[in-house]
Amino acid sequence: MLTLRSVLVVAVALGWTSSAIADPVPQPLAKIGACPSGYTTSGAYCAPGAQARFAVPKVGSCPSGYSTSGAYCLAGKGAHVAVPKTGACPSGYTTSGDYCLRTGK
Repeated sequence: MLTLRSVLVVAVALGWTSSAIADPVPQPLAKIGACPSGYTTSGAYCAPGAQARFAVPKVGSCPSGYSTSGAYCLAGKGAHVAVPKTGACPSGYTTSGDYCLRTGK
């Protein structure tokens, strides 16, 4: 079973917390149940397909700009990078429910 801490470690390792000029780039995700829309199973991961959107594991309600897809939250057009919140959000991020959203693109 994945813990929130292990999800955050993977997120940081994959660069999910870096800013981007365009919409967040989809990255492989640790598989939690069925893969989100646009992703396919690849071993213990969900690999993004050509039409995949950036996704994060779902913790409570999805953050602003994201929609639910199984156990994940998928970024909508123009959504900012989101990371699950543990304590106060870091500098450059704002709170959105159980997540921290990057304030700049």
